[in-house]
Amino acid sequence: MSVLSTDNNAKRKDGKLINCKVVTADIVYKDSLVCNNTSGYLAPGADTANYRFAGVAYENGDNASGADGAISIRIQKTGSFVFAKASAVQGDVGAAAYILDDQTVGTTSTNGILCGYIVELISSSQVRVRIDGAVR
Repeated sequence: MSVLSTDNNAKRKDGKLINCKVVTADIVYKDSLVCNNTSGYLAPGADTANYRFAGVAYENGDNASGADGAISIRIQKTGSFVFAKASAVQGDVGAAAYILDDQTVGTTSTNGILCGYIVELISSSQVRVRIDGAVR
């Protein structure tokens, strides 16, 4: 490719809702935490080495019997969402939230997959997490 010599149409999107291809042999549930695996396919959120937080599933997608990328789903890249957190306390507000599984966050984890920051205590078992700035 060479440098531009005229205007470029970069086909801008706002990026709040995007399509992603789902990994084989998995089911992604609506409003779950999702990650890109090492091959770049969308997988349910997990505290797995080399996973990268992608966002929150806007819809579900069943690729249990399909090949990698056989289906795509839309994911949300901005906003705040309620997730499970064990022993949640008011002092968690402002803390980093890390993925433990597709519905659970913690203030610590083995692999440190950041999914946002806790912005509200809902109950002793739920917090609201703002994902902006953590998605990749």
